[in-house]
Amino acid sequence: MSQQTIETRSSSGPDAVRAFSTEQLRREFLIQDLFTPSHVKLVYSHVERMIIGGAMPVGWPLQLQTPREVGQKTFLARRELAAINIGGAGTIAVDGTVYEIAPREALYVGMGAESVAFRSTDNAKPARFYLLSAPAHRPCPTRKLDEGTGKTLQLGDKSTANERSIHQMLIPGAVESCQLVFGMTTLAPGSVWNTMPCHTHSRRNEVYLYFDLAPDARVFHFMGEPQETRHLVMAEGEAVISPPWSIHCGAGTGSYTFIWAMAGDNQDYGDMDMVATPDLR
Repeated sequence: MSQQTIETRSSSGPDAVRAFSTEQLRREFLIQDLFTPSHVKLVYSHVERMIIGGAMPVGWPLQLQTPREVGQKTFLARRELAAINIGGAGTIAVDGTVYEIAPREALYVGMGAESVAFRSTDNAKPARFYLLSAPAHRPCPTRKLDEGTGKTLQLGDKSTANERSIHQMLIPGAVESCQLVFGMTTLAPGSVWNTMPCHTHSRRNEVYLYFDLAPDARVFHFMGEPQETRHLVMAEGEAVISPPWSIHCGAGTGSYTFIWAMAGDNQDYGDMDMVATPDLR
């Protein structure tokens, strides 16, 4: 197997999705097998031209290669990149500068960087770098993000099983970027619901990655139009593409954490079109 592979996902509209089978939903929106030892997997989505990927270096560094799909001489010639570590400790080398990235830390890499390589500190506990990339129109400084970056919100309540901590990491006012915005949400013990009440935001799309699930645990991720909801059953380390017209929320059979990431016209976290729970169908 090549050290890097890429697949393409076309965008699907709500009229088509209403008639999708479970298999079709999973094929269009679910991203599996992101973290394979000694491999980089990329998914090129036509929604906002986002690239979603995973890199799991074991034994040797993994160099981010430039796929034909980006149409440039280098991957970041007209793109920006975020790499979030959800595995063991690792490093990311950007044009010769090495950044140590501990678990739950991240690196933002601005447009114009020519070389990006991923390495695990301990091959017995390899890093798992979750990759997000969007088109960029100007270079922004490469920067490491840790638990002190950005801000943390406490939302939800035990009585509604959605008490959660939202760490906004790549967010305006904290770290400069062109399009990308992301953060990490951790549910409190006993809570299972995320992003409730749910919403849409037609100015941007969103991608969720669920992790820290037990092997036999699952998250039921809800999507679709508010009056035509669908769901995907997701396991640890899997991601889902949420197009701008779709709601996005979920409930787990056990504890979990997820990374939300967005790209589009508006970087304002509060830019949401709320949907009242009684209006869902």
